[in-house]
Amino acid sequence: MLKEAIYHRPKLNWAYAADKRTLHLRVRTKRDDAVEVNAIVGDKYAWEESRWTAPMRKFASDALFDYWETAVVPPYRRLRYAFHFRNTDEDLYLTEKGFEDALPDHSLEFFDFPFLNPADVFAPPSWVKDAVFYQIFPERYANGDPSLDPAGVEPWGGKPTPGNFFGGDLKGVLDHLDHIEKLGVNAIYFTPLFEATTNHKYDTRDYMKVDPQFGTNEQLKEFVDACHKRGIRVLLDAVFNHAGKTFAPFVDVLEKGADSPFADWFHVREFPLRVVDGIPTYETFAFEPIMPKLNTEHPEVKKYLLEVARYWVEEIGIDGWRLDVANEVDHAFWREFRQTVKAANPDAYILGEIWHDSIMWLQGDQFDAVMNYPFTNAVLDFFAKGKLDAAGFANAIGSQLAAYPQTVTETAFNLLDSHDTPRLLTLCGDDERRMRLAALLQLTFPGVPCIYYGDEVGMNGEGDPDCRKCMVWEPEEQNAGLLRFYSETIALRKAHEALRGAEIAFLQAGGGSDLLVYARGAEDGERFVVALNAGDADASVAVVVGGSGVWTDAYTGAAASVKAGQLHASLPAYGYAVWRRAGK
Repeated sequence: MLKEAIYHRPKLNWAYAADKRTLHLRVRTKRDDAVEVNAIVGDKYAWEESRWTAPMRKFASDALFDYWETAVVPPYRRLRYAFHFRNTDEDLYLTEKGFEDALPDHSLEFFDFPFLNPADVFAPPSWVKDAVFYQIFPERYANGDPSLDPAGVEPWGGKPTPGNFFGGDLKGVLDHLDHIEKLGVNAIYFTPLFEATTNHKYDTRDYMKVDPQFGTNEQLKEFVDACHKRGIRVLLDAVFNHAGKTFAPFVDVLEKGADSPFADWFHVREFPLRVVDGIPTYETFAFEPIMPKLNTEHPEVKKYLLEVARYWVEEIGIDGWRLDVANEVDHAFWREFRQTVKAANPDAYILGEIWHDSIMWLQGDQFDAVMNYPFTNAVLDFFAKGKLDAAGFANAIGSQLAAYPQTVTETAFNLLDSHDTPRLLTLCGDDERRMRLAALLQLTFPGVPCIYYGDEVGMNGEGDPDCRKCMVWEPEEQNAGLLRFYSETIALRKAHEALRGAEIAFLQAGGGSDLLVYARGAEDGERFVVALNAGDADASVAVVVGGSGVWTDAYTGAAASVKAGQLHASLPAYGYAVWRRAGK
């Protein structure tokens, strides 16, 4: 076996508490190198009396490696462990000291999980695993109260620009809750609602006030209460990395420079504040002068922002925060932020905007989840852009599954487009068939799916500002078939635990192939098989399923074609099939 490919270290995603009693142990080997891997485990203070062997299963693979996992329940919440690898002609052991040809007689050199402390368990809110989110850009969803329209508002449905307004507001969203509920989503994620100068509101003027263009704080509370009566959660967008140019403390620094009592609220390199050759003399989001970066290490800044975090959760009743540019804020602030939010509501969801590997924010002391852009990229590269074949897609997903604990995977925020990207239909070349494949995978995949408003009725659009078009409400201009597909697939997900858990296995994902087949399962034995043909030619599916039970079409309930223990189907170009076998 290739020793250089074998890897493990305690903690992080390699040895972690799955719950208050159970540890998950993981180890990596070269792909197709080991035929069997076991963990040898026991209590460090009673090794000989408690020692046992825990078989490991291969739960993920990528282009280079296999990833193995086992779940163990330590008798006294402590664990020492080593790994035993076997292939056809070799046995190998790994301890913390290194590789051994035989298991050492004592356990002092083994890996150590010192104690399973309940306070260290990563435990996102339980409701999130069952959520389907709907992202709303409030200025473009619906104009429910024209009296709130800003000056120069344009007729609904016009061409969006970086600076124009169409009058969307909270009343408009409230008027269309029937649509949202009928779609089947049970959580709304708003881009910023706080007072600001732009149509996107990422340049906050007042963190304690709903923008008058959208309504009032009291109206937001009424909206949240109305959503809660329908079983819909509400997530707000918080921009704590930076403020806006009209934020009162920043205005004071602009006027008074270093003499301002708020001078240290920001990261100023040189006074007076100005822009030199396109670069502000103070830190900003990117190089945007109207978005000065906040000094979240400053006591007064922390006090102010933490009160913002508390107020909207405790007083208005929102169900959590989406945190903009979360990776540019210091970890210490986010730890205090979590304590504040969870004190106000232990079930609040904390979601960070991070586009890269995020393990250091997902240790249970900061965020509950991040926006899963690596998932986004893999799905789009396979279904929309054709950059990956089925094997490349499965390998990309395998790497992601191995990169995080299972509890993180179950509540990862899986999006395919947003206000920051071209719309899904446009990314799919305006081919609805490709779009359906991508959405079907999203809605049958581990994690929390999020649909961008309007995708469900066939809206398209290039990048900002075109992806921020006004919502289409005229029935004759909506894609009724696509809306029905979204509603039925969301309903399928919500009805079956097997589509919301973490178990996934790729059954067919060949190199050079556009055919992807995977299985999803639940503890009660319920099982789904999903077949997706991302190619422009017909494809035949024959999948070994074995076992007893009747397989049916998950959408229609019609009997599936099963011959000699295999599911059979012929899929048209960009076609799909979803089969289900009931559990106990």
